[in-house]
Amino acid sequence: MAERAEVIIVGGGIIGATAACALAHADIDVILLDMHAPHMQWESNTTDLRVSALTQASANILKTLDVWPDMIQRGVCCYRDMKVWDGNGDGYLHFDCADTDFNELGHIVENRVTIAALWHKLQSLPSSQCLTGHKISSLQLADSQAELTLDNGKQLSTPLLIAADGRESFLRQQAGISVTGWPYRQDGLVATITTDRPHQHTAWQRFLDEGPLAFLPLHNGQCSIVWTLSTETAQSCLQLNEQAFLDKLHQASGGILGDMLATSQRAAFPLKFQYANHYCAPHMVLAGDAAHAMHPLAGQGANAGLLDAATLAELVIKGKQAGRPMGSQKILRQYERQRKGDNLLMMSAMDVLNKTFAHHNPAFSKLRSGGMNWINHSAQIKNMFNQHAMGLRSDIPLLAQSLPCW
Repeated sequence: MAERAEVIIVGGGIIGATAACALAHADIDVILLDMHAPHMQWESNTTDLRVSALTQASANILKTLDVWPDMIQRGVCCYRDMKVWDGNGDGYLHFDCADTDFNELGHIVENRVTIAALWHKLQSLPSSQCLTGHKISSLQLADSQAELTLDNGKQLSTPLLIAADGRESFLRQQAGISVTGWPYRQDGLVATITTDRPHQHTAWQRFLDEGPLAFLPLHNGQCSIVWTLSTETAQSCLQLNEQAFLDKLHQASGGILGDMLATSQRAAFPLKFQYANHYCAPHMVLAGDAAHAMHPLAGQGANAGLLDAATLAELVIKGKQAGRPMGSQKILRQYERQRKGDNLLMMSAMDVLNKTFAHHNPAFSKLRSGGMNWINHSAQIKNMFNQHAMGLRSDIPLLAQSLPCW
């Protein structure tokens, strides 16, 4: 006989675990399912290659779920400034928290830190259960529920299945939800770098011929880099010895942080623009990368996913309080209406920005740099950019406003 839960979430990363945590706070019976249990502890001299630049809105979500103190203990680095410049021109942008009502613009957090804190909180919430170690072998979307069969034969059923299983979502494919998109033919090369000069709690980004190079400050004084390169160049960079790679990185950085002293292991991930044509099917809904994948140049992917999770949890909780069925299509369609347009707008903005800096015509470069400098000297426009970059808008879910939704 199938084990039943009010909600089953597949994918125990940041987005899935956040949704699970919010629902469990409302005493909704939720199962979080992932093939692998996350690392809850690690050696102090190691860092995660994957980091996220969390906005104020995202931090509000995690604070309201009471996971932020655990994250702080594990390691979080605020950034107070963001400096962006055009490597092929004289364009320059500087965003400073002193121009806002906050002590920081956002926070750089290793993904393992956020995930471990969320799972630790889930272990303390009696209505949540985490299952690991098994793959999903089949999905059946029936009239009244979604039914999962695991590779060990175990069966699970739920009136609401949340697919937070990533860009190549198995559940999305099994549900027959199509996607629209294209590959960028770029890879995001990531590594942890020790630099000669301190990062000064600043996020640095330089736009180069093949894509942007970002230095993101970490709590231990190192920087996490995300370097967008053509796939061919990225793969060749992975083959360089450490000193040759550091020399190439130093040249690309323009020396902004002095010499590059050491690097961790390196990895590269293919980048693509992709969105699900529908966010929901009967008794199933998509969240995070399963619904949308965007260019990482502004680090908005995780923040968009966290807004997905917070919005979905709020609607499901309110629906239950109003006596609606847990897998109500009305609720899922409302979630799609609230999030799809916002995600597409952000994705399109990142796509246009990436293509804008891909033009190397001298006249276009001069125009681009002029635009950057004009924005940099306009306090009103910079304030608008700051507010949007921090995720602080009037239409965000309750959790992002530091308000419980249960």
